[in-house]
Amino acid sequence: MNNKYKLHEFLDVKRLQTLQDNFSKSMMIALVVVDQDGVPVTQASGFSDFCARSRLNESLANHCYESDNAGGRAAMESGKPVVYRCYCGFVEFAVPIMINDHYLGAFISGQVKVEEEKERTIPYILDNNEIWKENEWLIDLHHDAKRMPYDRFESTASTLLHVSSYLVEQAHTNNIQRELHRKDLELTDELRKRVEIERSLHEAEFKALSYQINPHFLFNVLNTIGRLAYLEDAQRTETMVHDFSDMMRYLLRKNNHGLITLSHEINYVTCYMSIQKVRMNDRFDYECDIPEKYLDVVCPFLILQPLVENFFNYVVEPRDTPSMLRISATDDGHDVILEVTDNGDGMSRADIANILSGDENRQKGGIGINNIKNRLQLLFGESYGLVISSAHQPRMGTTITLKFPMLQA
Repeated sequence: MNNKYKLHEFLDVKRLQTLQDNFSKSMMIALVVVDQDGVPVTQASGFSDFCARSRLNESLANHCYESDNAGGRAAMESGKPVVYRCYCGFVEFAVPIMINDHYLGAFISGQVKVEEEKERTIPYILDNNEIWKENEWLIDLHHDAKRMPYDRFESTASTLLHVSSYLVEQAHTNNIQRELHRKDLELTDELRKRVEIERSLHEAEFKALSYQINPHFLFNVLNTIGRLAYLEDAQRTETMVHDFSDMMRYLLRKNNHGLITLSHEINYVTCYMSIQKVRMNDRFDYECDIPEKYLDVVCPFLILQPLVENFFNYVVEPRDTPSMLRISATDDGHDVILEVTDNGDGMSRADIANILSGDENRQKGGIGINNIKNRLQLLFGESYGLVISSAHQPRMGTTITLKFPMLQA
């Protein structure tokens, strides 16, 4: 039987031991708790000399465990205490420990003799093989076993059933309360994440909002400048204006779900890099290796923009040597894996940990990176997000790996 509950996980064994010891002492009867396989989970309380000595013998102990297991199973099937005789003839009872029809184990008690007439009517739980008689030193101990009136014996079993039911119900209630508390914490954390993501999305859209006052006017002005550049044969100016115009169109085209195709995202980055080339000329190079099959995959709006800006802020600007940025895409059959790699001096493990944990480390572009991770997880689930790897050595660079589902637009 494969139970989703295990006795030692469901009940506090130390408290169970204390209860067992006290019950055994007050009722003057042997008692032990076994799990669903008949294996003791508590130390024996009030065992007779015969039973205590028998269990020191491996062969006899196995018979005892088999009897305990059989008694517990019988009690499980009946749902109430079961009285029986063990393989050596003592009268015992098993009280099932169950929760929602799942058998956890049983209280095994007894090791007594009752009125002979009554005792003859009590069936053996296993065959009476009398193997214990092969040990002469056990015969006298068997003869000296405690006698108990059957009425009192039966009343003890009934009392223990009520104790067991209360114990299990209390543990079950506590488990439910713990589970509700855990789910409440998860819900609170999820709500907090949603609030943070909504805020981060607004930050990512800040530039777009600035241009939404009158987008038609903006594009009219850009088109006019581009036309003038064409008439004056200023090709670089014309190209720059068109790139900037494409960037603004992208910022204004995001849908309500915060998703866009990867082709539009890459086009935005390409326009951005072209404009930066006019500003910085040969201070950096840029390579984009995105196979065509990924271009229609959906991704979060402005997922690359913070990473590209960080490249200029923390790799290109601080140094005079040429810098390099490479964006590539692969997949594992289910998800797109996007890598953004630079040749800067990298980040320390502490900085990476702070960024990914949500620490607002503006000096390392932490807010933008953490927002990307949170947006990926909010949109696609906790198994998605980003990973930062860096040797933190001069010109050894940093790689930021993003993963999201390969969903077509």
